[in-house]
Amino acid sequence: MFELGILFALLCALIGNIGFLCKHRGAVAAPTVRFAQPWESTKSLFRSKWWTIGMLVATGGWVFHVAALALAPISIVQAVISGGLVLLAWPAERWFGFVLGRREWIGLGLSAAGLALLAVTASPDSAHSSYSVAPMLAFEAVLLGIGALMLHPRASAAVTERHGVLFGLAGGVLIGVSDVALKALAGTVPGDALSVISPWTLTAVVASILAFFAIARGLQVGNAISVIALSSIAANVVAIVGGVLVFGDPMGSGAVEIVARSLAFAAVIAAAALMPGPVRAARVA
Repeated sequence: MFELGILFALLCALIGNIGFLCKHRGAVAAPTVRFAQPWESTKSLFRSKWWTIGMLVATGGWVFHVAALALAPISIVQAVISGGLVLLAWPAERWFGFVLGRREWIGLGLSAAGLALLAVTASPDSAHSSYSVAPMLAFEAVLLGIGALMLHPRASAAVTERHGVLFGLAGGVLIGVSDVALKALAGTVPGDALSVISPWTLTAVVASILAFFAIARGLQVGNAISVIALSSIAANVVAIVGGVLVFGDPMGSGAVEIVARSLAFAAVIAAAALMPGPVRAARVA
């Protein structure tokens, strides 16, 4: 079952990246997202054919993500998804007209190395869904607050391309908050459907709504690859840290394994960080 969870995480990465690229094409064709007019902005986005397609594709990726969280530790799932960011390269170049340079291809190699280290050090013993309420509450409240505050100064101000990546970063933090909440629910809901009535469900919904608008606005004003990569980095770092601090995901059973696992996490995050390198985007039709 553990191996199936890793496979689901890879499928989530691939499908989610394609969904992101579709949403970018739809976002730039839609009217400006305005945080003060959430309903009008939402309707405008979904009137854009490519945004709707992207959301449908991303929903398929989300289903695989939830399945992966139910079968494997969240830190491993998110590291695999982070490394899977390099799966963005082929569809970005082949279907969406982006050109990736040497920096991005170095990222591919780092990601492959990191995923290989994770494969040889990962332990399938447990999905690690247990947690204590106090650390979970503190972690979610602090990160949700940080994500919301990152949006506030730019919610009404004139934004530039530089602000686009900041919106992506804020959206990624909020997605990470939602992922940690989903991990908690994945450990209880299958055995008790009523446990979906939980503060973690509310946290996941609020964080997801804020992330929806943050990433949509980021894709409108920022470079698509940069926004996608930074949101992925932020989401996965938040979720990996949450896995270790909240769910007690082990870093390894010995010194060699701990070092190898740490290097794996560092490699996949570094690979994701390299992806917003110099990219020449084709003009969107």
